[in-house]
Amino acid sequence: MIDDLDLAFEERSDKGRHRRGYRKNVGKKKRKGGGGKTAVAFLMALVLLGVLGVGAWYGFDRIQSYFVTADYDGAGTAEKVNIEVKQGASATDIANLMVAADVVKSAKAFIEAADADSRSKNIQPGVYGLHKQMSAKAALAVLVDPKNKIVNGVTVPEGLTMLSTFKKLSEQTKIPVKDFQTAAKNVDSFDIPPFWFERRDGKKVTKSLEGFLFPDTYEMPPKPTAKQILDIMVNRFLTVTGDMKFADTVQAKRGGIAPYEALIVASLAQAEAGNKDDLGKISRVAYNRVYDKDMPLQFDVTLNYGLEVAGKKTKASKDMTDVDYADASNKYNSHYYKGLTPTPIDSPGKDALQGAMDPPAGKWLFFVAIDAQGHSAFAVTDAEHEANKQKAREAGIIN
Repeated sequence: MIDDLDLAFEERSDKGRHRRGYRKNVGKKKRKGGGGKTAVAFLMALVLLGVLGVGAWYGFDRIQSYFVTADYDGAGTAEKVNIEVKQGASATDIANLMVAADVVKSAKAFIEAADADSRSKNIQPGVYGLHKQMSAKAALAVLVDPKNKIVNGVTVPEGLTMLSTFKKLSEQTKIPVKDFQTAAKNVDSFDIPPFWFERRDGKKVTKSLEGFLFPDTYEMPPKPTAKQILDIMVNRFLTVTGDMKFADTVQAKRGGIAPYEALIVASLAQAEAGNKDDLGKISRVAYNRVYDKDMPLQFDVTLNYGLEVAGKKTKASKDMTDVDYADASNKYNSHYYKGLTPTPIDSPGKDALQGAMDPPAGKWLFFVAIDAQGHSAFAVTDAEHEANKQKAREAGIIN
């Protein structure tokens, strides 16, 4: 910036010398318009000072940003999120949670606010409803008041099937599972846009709420009905996917497949991944096998979903037999049937949706878990996959 100003000043100085030289060569004629020259010089001085002023302010603003803690102003936007404070969580733990949810702008802002308020030492574990983009002080004010805890809350984790979700909801609300099953049967009674039930892979659409019951912690109204609870969960799904631009991104980037197909892939990845870092890669494997290579998925989790839907006992992969893999009566048997399953097989969370919407590039066709933390190794060829399976055996993950 300084070099640019020096150059500009030199250019102006050169022009000034040219003008003075021209005046000198006029001779001894009486010069007129001296006031005009003064005005021009004065104007140029103002312009230069203005440029210098802007530069100085810009520099000050840049320097100031290094010393001022990033923070939002006020009570936040209209959009609400739930934050769960776990037992023994530190101010830093809470700050990181809220930054990830875009409740506060920086962890430092919240930690400074907590350090300045002795009440922060007594934040109770529980679920709190906060707004996005709050000032750190405003967010802290919510957490230090136990009255703000969500007491009529219902929590549904990622990856539960619809039936398992109904059982979880029933445990927490005492509403019979059958009430949820009855409410879920009339899929058209939910406010799901028609495009969510379109497929472009040539398979028949099977309408179901499977995949649309977004996993989260919810604050429920007093004495809710099963239908009200399912409505709340479906609406959260539509809000989250809308904010992510899930449908638009899938149609623009995934080779023209339908958003519903990508939702199915997200549910497969959610069921298969033992670690969230692998969600996108597993989605890529599914896309590669189904759309690029016309191979069967051969995911055991789909076979198990078919067993659950039929009211049968699910099996660990090591207990599955050739008879199970050849069972044509199980419409979710991806060892027998090519392509994607008739519906999603669980409720994927945001990370799984993101992975299916925009997976990493790769030609992987196989994966296998290789450690106790659930990390998978990915392969392109059978030989690579066999080598990865040997690692899994050595780690005691598979037989």
